[in-house]
Amino acid sequence: MPPPKDVVKIAIQMVGAIPQLIELQQTKPLASVLKDVCDAWSLPNAERYALQYADGRQTYITESNRRDIKNGSILRLTTSPDQEAEQLYIGIQSKNVDVKTDSLKKLASLSQDITFAQEFISRNGLKQIYSIVEEGNDTGEMLAYTLKAFTELMEHDFVSWENLSTVFIKKIVSYVNVNTVDASIQQLSLSILENMVPTSRLLFEMVKKEVTLDRLLTHLQATNAQLQLKAMALLIALLLSAADTERRDMMDYLREKNIRQFIHKNIIHSSEPLGDEMAHYLYVLQSVSLNLCEHRMKMSMDPYSQEQRDLLQSLRQTAFESESEVPSASFSTERRRSLCAKEFRKLGFMNNSNPAEDLRRAPPGLLALDNMVYFSRNTPNAYSRFVLENSSREDKHECPFARSSIQLTLILCEILHIGEPCSETAQAFYPMFFGQDHFFEELFCICIQLVNKTWKEMRATQEDFDKVMQVVREQITRTLNLKPTSLELFKTRVNALNYSEILKLRQTERLHQEETLAVPVLELREKLKPELLELIRQQRLLHLCEGTLFRKISSRRRQDKLWYCRLSPNHKVLHYGDVEEGVQSPPIESLTEKIPVADMKMLLVGKECPHTKEKSSGKQNKDVLELAFSIVHDVEEYCLNFVAPTRYEFCLWTDGLNVLLGKEMTSERTQTDLDVLLSMELKLRLLDLENISIPDDPPPIPKPPSNLNFCYDFSQAEQ
Repeated sequence: MPPPKDVVKIAIQMVGAIPQLIELQQTKPLASVLKDVCDAWSLPNAERYALQYADGRQTYITESNRRDIKNGSILRLTTSPDQEAEQLYIGIQSKNVDVKTDSLKKLASLSQDITFAQEFISRNGLKQIYSIVEEGNDTGEMLAYTLKAFTELMEHDFVSWENLSTVFIKKIVSYVNVNTVDASIQQLSLSILENMVPTSRLLFEMVKKEVTLDRLLTHLQATNAQLQLKAMALLIALLLSAADTERRDMMDYLREKNIRQFIHKNIIHSSEPLGDEMAHYLYVLQSVSLNLCEHRMKMSMDPYSQEQRDLLQSLRQTAFESESEVPSASFSTERRRSLCAKEFRKLGFMNNSNPAEDLRRAPPGLLALDNMVYFSRNTPNAYSRFVLENSSREDKHECPFARSSIQLTLILCEILHIGEPCSETAQAFYPMFFGQDHFFEELFCICIQLVNKTWKEMRATQEDFDKVMQVVREQITRTLNLKPTSLELFKTRVNALNYSEILKLRQTERLHQEETLAVPVLELREKLKPELLELIRQQRLLHLCEGTLFRKISSRRRQDKLWYCRLSPNHKVLHYGDVEEGVQSPPIESLTEKIPVADMKMLLVGKECPHTKEKSSGKQNKDVLELAFSIVHDVEEYCLNFVAPTRYEFCLWTDGLNVLLGKEMTSERTQTDLDVLLSMELKLRLLDLENISIPDDPPPIPKPPSNLNFCYDFSQAEQ
């Protein structure tokens, strides 16, 4: 008798027959199992049948995936994949419109299954799909099913996108470019082109040429949210696949067409809530746009470049020559050089005789010079006030404009992650980015004036330069974390967060830290920890019971496919399954796949996960490594692979799974939550001791008295 782990109890259904309850022996060949099932129903030709799941995606059972079958699974006896593929291959060629439509509809559904897809493609089924599209006779529902089937078949990566004919591609493009085509067909066509673009340079150039940016902008302005989303997806795919020069030209054109203002008004501030997918695309668009600054950021100043020297001289001329009564051209060369050096020193350059040397450091390189020139040209009054105000101060108290600008540019580059590759999963974008052209330069203009303001508030000297810039970084970071919706709001909030406010925040944080370091308090913390850790465990399990929406991510692109996972209320089974876009919290009954918690063996994270080993190890996948985790289940060590939507979800899920496995919670979020709860509990318990200093050591216990005669004698009192 085989061991219990090799036997699963399942039900098998068939239309018009009484279901069979069997014990499936996993060591027995699948062909023999099928023969036994067919014999029980007196069905000949068992090789023409196959088993598939009755619920969910209805995947065919094969020798490779049969170990995924769990106790209590419901299977269905159906036509085998090769027979089904043969029937549909003939059906989609039928002259009867109804037969052809039904065949294409079924093909679109079955093509999600890898076993069926392999059988259909091996019969040259894709060629028939190419013909239906290229001939262009079918429209509406029939064409939508055809494109859906094509998309699903290509997802399995059996066939290269480069094998597509020019006629087929141009036909797909025509569906995008013609207004009269149904929106569902346009969505599928945009999705096909999005998949196509990253696969080869040739396909990228073809799509870029055929689908103009104007056409994509037209789709972005559609009221149909899904069409808008697919258009944005294709735009992002084109931008990411473009060379640096092409990307810059595309972004310049989009800027001319006011795409930022449109996104700010009609997408970010629309009546419909912003979906995760659109949030990701807006993050990528922001990242691509900001990364256009990378070239200047990494370029040192060339002292022999006349153009760069002219920019440098324009800073001096804007600040000083307007106030000079005698033109400097009338001075001798030596006098003019001495005057220029003096003025560059007033501008705050460290090397006033050769200010180009200050800009040799890269980053921030020439980007710092660009920012200074933008500030001087677009806000000349503020620029002149900054420079002249500091020129009139004592040398040691003046705020050096150039030195501050160079360091501030570097700080902004670090905060905004300029020069870093786009994350595959991030959704964090700044709404104010899309509300303003020349965002980086305008942000610099606000922040350089903040530097001068903070410098005065701190009464800083040259020796305090690093301290001032550290405070400014903190002011910018804290304000950006509030996600202001416009630069004006950012300006208001960052100026309100003055030096005294920063000191108060720091003091509060420091006092909180100090009061928790006293020995009695530390002892109380240790006593409270077990109770609060149990509270965190319960919260993690409750979060797993609520469930989370995960995305399937392949090495080729960010996928649209979603799946949901949640823990049963009794904490004994993990339920999961595919869901459609827009479904927020599907009922547990609709999640057909299950993993008993008792079968879970191990939790893997990061590089240890099998799905991260399959992906390339480039920088662009760093975020996937940080968000990936896998559950190893069963003795055979099968894995359920996850990529969390955010770091927060990653922490909650890995903690919750560790609790189910009987292990310690190890995420950084556990420590953060524990610190917050401990802080709140300690403050409540120490309210009566406010303003009373707590000694490091407990008071000494007094010696026992020499005699106990002072005790009251109750017996005498009773007499």
